[in-house]
Amino acid sequence: MKCPFCGHADDRVLDTRVQKDGSIRRRRECLECKARFSTVETIMLAFPFIIKKDGRREPFSKEKILKGLQASCQKRPVSLAQIDAVVEKISAWVINRGESEISSRLIGKKVMAELKQLDDVAYIRFASVYRTFKDVQEFVETLEDAELLDFVDASNPQLSLTAMTFVESEKSTNHETDSKTPSPRTRPPGPLSN
Repeated sequence: MKCPFCGHADDRVLDTRVQKDGSIRRRRECLECKARFSTVETIMLAFPFIIKKDGRREPFSKEKILKGLQASCQKRPVSLAQIDAVVEKISAWVINRGESEISSRLIGKKVMAELKQLDDVAYIRFASVYRTFKDVQEFVETLEDAELLDFVDASNPQLSLTAMTFVESEKSTNHETDSKTPSPRTRPPGPLSN
């Protein structure tokens, strides 16, 4: 290891400690200038390349999965530790497959499966971006398949989605206010305008 101060190639290790994340921290001393410095050793895993929908290939990125999960879980009762655990679980799954290339579609399905177990609303948010729905009806059918929508009215799916949004907001509002005071809004707003 080269000394960062004088560039000398020889040093000695004074202390070695294993960190919580599994990396190894070593305290070193240069044999030439006697300066001390620390190094951190981590395992370099070979992640596969991701094949995108348009055929492009790019390296697997834990950061992209993390950003997608954070966006989906925004303002939801999901902790950062839970999100990090999902990212690590998906990363391990990708590595354990042992493939040099993997489809982004397959990773998206895995993310959706993990989110479905974590939080229903986050799952729907991710699915609405990940899957390109042709229309509102297809989106409602996905909600029905996931058994997440009790308010589905086939004649007016927009009203149903609005009602679901209203009920979600009422649930969060009622937790914050005193249960004895009635809510000023007693019915959901009308259909969404295009």
